[in-house]
Amino acid sequence: MLRAFVMSLGLLLAPFSLAEETPLPNPQVVIKTTQGDISVRLYRDKAPITVENFLKYVDEGHYAGTIFHRVIPNFMIQGGGFTPEMAQKPTGEPIKNESRNRVHNVRGTLAMARTADPDSATSQFFINQRTNLQLDWAPGQEGYTVFGEVTSGMDVVDFIATSPVTRVGSHNDVPVDPIIIQAIERKSLL
Repeated sequence: MLRAFVMSLGLLLAPFSLAEETPLPNPQVVIKTTQGDISVRLYRDKAPITVENFLKYVDEGHYAGTIFHRVIPNFMIQGGGFTPEMAQKPTGEPIKNESRNRVHNVRGTLAMARTADPDSATSQFFINQRTNLQLDWAPGQEGYTVFGEVTSGMDVVDFIATSPVTRVGSHNDVPVDPIIIQAIERKSLL
């Protein structure tokens, strides 16, 4: 009788144990900026390496005090790598490009910024203000990995994209008045 009770209790508690160990497939974050909040759902199921990399920076507080340093209207806004003084923040090792996931760079998606080397993304990301299919993977052309989508706050993205810009050192399209990322935080689902 005791054995049957213990087994029944084990079966009843098993789902709770599994739920604690298995992360939700598509976590959500809030990008808190000086212009307002942008909520994002991440595509862990479609770009697991990229999402884990991004969340590592989120959890370390890397993004706090960085800026959107590249703002191009009717294209995208890019941030996550520089301070308001245009000092580049240190980053970890670059990650493997996952643009072959064939998730498209459409309006409102979040993608990793990189250099000409497809496997050079670290902390910088951009939000597509419009659909930019030219940034997608195609045979013979590595794309820019899409790893999330804006769920609320596209009005903030659109407002940021209208910011007057200037050249600062070797950087073009830098907002005249810094648009600061105050924090990026995981969103509680409870």
